[in-house]
Amino acid sequence: MGLFDFFTQEIAIDLGTANTLIIHNDKVVVDEPSIVAIDRTTRKVIAVGKRAMQMHGKTHENIKTNRPLKDGVIADFQAAEYMIREMIKMINPKKRWFTPSLKMVICIPSGITEVEKRAVRDSAEHAGAKEVYLIREPMAAAIGIGIDVDEPMGNMIIDIGGGTSEIAVIALGGIVCDKSIRVAGDEFTGDIEDYLRRQHNILIGERTAERIKIMVGAALPELDDPPEDYAVHGRDLMTGIPKEIMVSYVEIAHALDKSISKIEEAILSALEMTPPELSADIYKTGIYMAGGGSMLRGLDKRIQMKTKLPVHIAEDPLRAVARGTGIALKNIDKFQFLER
Repeated sequence: MGLFDFFTQEIAIDLGTANTLIIHNDKVVVDEPSIVAIDRTTRKVIAVGKRAMQMHGKTHENIKTNRPLKDGVIADFQAAEYMIREMIKMINPKKRWFTPSLKMVICIPSGITEVEKRAVRDSAEHAGAKEVYLIREPMAAAIGIGIDVDEPMGNMIIDIGGGTSEIAVIALGGIVCDKSIRVAGDEFTGDIEDYLRRQHNILIGERTAERIKIMVGAALPELDDPPEDYAVHGRDLMTGIPKEIMVSYVEIAHALDKSISKIEEAILSALEMTPPELSADIYKTGIYMAGGGSMLRGLDKRIQMKTKLPVHIAEDPLRAVARGTGIALKNIDKFQFLER
């Protein structure tokens, strides 16, 4: 087996709309934004990940930055393939004499169609994977949080990522009922851009909106530990001159209110579909939250007020799904729910 191991490389990929994480030998070896920069004249990839992110929104006509994933699924097949291939190269930058054959476990949103699933599998195979296993995101999040998914016990998982929010009730190693909506981190970022354009007559880019969300983003207009106001720079729509305004968390809570209500509705509709025995379990265990969106200040409290259930946020929520995918990679034979 030792020699065979030398020729195979096992990796777990959390292919996200906002970030892609790769786990190899139980460690997160790659954690990069899901974005590529392409030279329009030669069609070659110039940069991937953080370097491409620095170019995003600042490019001239010969360079195009492209986010290959939209709403949790592959929107640009070729760019996705380039991105996966380049990120796999980041694992060990040393030149090898031969490329090892890859065994991959990749996460997919639970509301994905067969065609979209095929696109993920094909991209991975083009990037050099011999064996590809797919795992549903809520399942990976549950494993990453540390829940024993094979138990006959119901657990509710909410995974708010960049492109999709996944809400699922898990028991006996399977998803009993799930709800996947395309309202998540990217939508929040768009809401902040729109709000500042309407209320303050200031135009900002996606990266600035993302930074506002991280610095002063909130789900409730009253917080126990409020963040300080944040200085935002953008272009004044009236004069066209760059200007600075101060934004408080209360404003952002108003801006995000509609999108968060949609997530709350999805949670309630998932709870309505849950079989009564599992509802009883969820009353005891509560709701588990993972994904970058769960780090929004006060979101756990807001969901708790809406559902009257205890809400727990995973430790290091950004990496919960990737951790779970890594554990699934080690237990490929044991976990029956991985899809070939």
